[in-house]
Amino acid sequence: MNDLHRQFHQAADDLRRRKERPDNDTLLALYALYKQALEGDVHDCQPTSFFDFIGTAKQEAWSRLKGMSQDEAMRQYVGLVQQLLD
Repeated sequence: MNDLHRQFHQAADDLRRRKERPDNDTLLALYALYKQALEGDVHDCQPTSFFDFIGTAKQEAWSRLKGMSQDEAMRQYVGLVQQLLD
């Protein structure tokens, strides 16, 4: 595992231990960056229900990162977590 991957996984662990919950926009950004970092571009699957507003928001946030490399998503995720922890 390279240094970037270690930093990414450490940032995810640090975020889980944080007591204060980020605002919804930040949560969506974290979710999208995390998914892009681990899985790459969003898949064509849609939320299971029209009324799944949270699932739809997550899919849309992730799809806005289409084309971003997984390494870049990891770097941005680590940076965002560091901002939250400072």
